[in-house]
Amino acid sequence: MLKRKLTKAIKSPPEKHRRVVLLVSLLILLLTGALATSCGTSSSSSQDQSAAGRSTDEQTTSSAPSENATENSVPQIVEQLGPSVVQVNVNTTQPTPFGPQNEEGLGSGVIYRTDGYIVTNSHVVQDAKQVDVTFADGSTERGDIVGSDQFTDVAVVRVNRNNLPTAKFGESRNLLVGQLAVAIGNASGLQSTVSSGVISGLNRSVPTRYTGGRQDISLVDLIQTDAPISPGSSGGALAVRSGDLVGITVAYLPPEQTGAERIGFAIPSDTVTSVADQLIQTGRASTPYLGASLTDVAPDIAQQFGLRQQSGALVVEVESNGPADKAGLEPQDVVTAAGSKTVKSSGDLVGALRSYKPDDTIQLTVLRGGTEQNVDIVLGERQGAQPTGGGSSG
Repeated sequence: MLKRKLTKAIKSPPEKHRRVVLLVSLLILLLTGALATSCGTSSSSSQDQSAAGRSTDEQTTSSAPSENATENSVPQIVEQLGPSVVQVNVNTTQPTPFGPQNEEGLGSGVIYRTDGYIVTNSHVVQDAKQVDVTFADGSTERGDIVGSDQFTDVAVVRVNRNNLPTAKFGESRNLLVGQLAVAIGNASGLQSTVSSGVISGLNRSVPTRYTGGRQDISLVDLIQTDAPISPGSSGGALAVRSGDLVGITVAYLPPEQTGAERIGFAIPSDTVTSVADQLIQTGRASTPYLGASLTDVAPDIAQQFGLRQQSGALVVEVESNGPADKAGLEPQDVVTAAGSKTVKSSGDLVGALRSYKPDDTIQLTVLRGGTEQNVDIVLGERQGAQPTGGGSSG
C-alpha cells in the first residue's frame, strides 16, 4: 500500500512540489549564466594579458639593434632583397692525369653597387677562367673578377650593367642571438631559394675546408645561423627582420661529417663592406696582422691553464719576430680589451682589428699571472691577399 502511494507521488507531484522544482531549476539556470559570464570575462582578460605580452615582446624585438622599427615578414624580406641576389656560374680548368679538364661550378652573389659591382665568396670564383652572372629576372652577363681576399673569403665581381637593384647592407656589430634570419641563395643550383631561422651564434670560427678554400686558413668572427645553407648558397644573402643584409653566407657543417644539424655561417656585413671597398679601390684587401694564435677562454680552457679569468681571448702561440712578439705579448696572456672595446672572446678581438689598418698601433689590455697590464702592438699586414683583374682570379 505504501509502495503504491509513493510510486504515485513520484509520478504525479502535487502543485507545491512543482513550484519548488521550478524555483530550483530557475536558480540553477541563473547560477550557470553567472558562471559562464565570469569564465568569459576571465578568458577575455587572459587573452588581453596574452596580447599585451606579445605586444611587449614585439616592442622589445623591434627596439633591438639591427631590427629597427620596421617589422617585415619573410615574404616581405624576400620581396625587398630577392632582386639583389644573383647566381654566379664559374668555369675552371683543373689538372688531371689525362690533361686539363674543364669544370663548372656555381655559387651566389649579392649586388653591392648599382654600377655592376657584386660581392661573393673568394672560394666561389677561385681559379675561374670565366664567370657568368645570372640575375633574378633570368638575364645573364659576363663578369670580371675585380679582387679576391682569401683570409676573409670575400670577392668582388663586376658586370657591364647599370641601374642594378642593390641590397641594403646593415650593420652586423649589434646583432643579437635569437633574431630572425633569412637566407637567400641558389641552393644546389635552384635559383632564389629561401630559408629562415634565427641568428644562433656570434663570433664563430670555422676551418675553410667547409668552404672549399685553402686548408690552412680558418675563417673567424662569423655569424652562425640555423637557417639552412646548402651547396650553391655560398655568397648569398643573410638578412634580419628589417630587411637589411647583415651577412654573406659562406659555409655550413655537413651533418654526415659532423653530426651537426642546421649550423651555417655568414661573413658579417661590416667585414664584407670593408673588404669589398678595398678590392674595388685597389684590387686587394689590406688586412691587419697581429701574429698570435688565439682561443676563447671557456671554463675548461681556464681550468687547463689555471686561469682565474672566465672570458677573454687566450694567447695560445706567438709567432716569432711577429708584431705581437716584438711588443712583448706572451703565450697564456688573456686579452680582455682592445683599445676601448671589451674582449670576451677571440672573435671580439678579431672584430676589433677591423677598425685598424697595417702599421696602426693597437693597445691590448692583458692579464698575465693575475696582473693587468697594457701592451702596445704595431700591427703588420697579413700576406696572401689575391689581387686580380681582367677576368682571372690570379
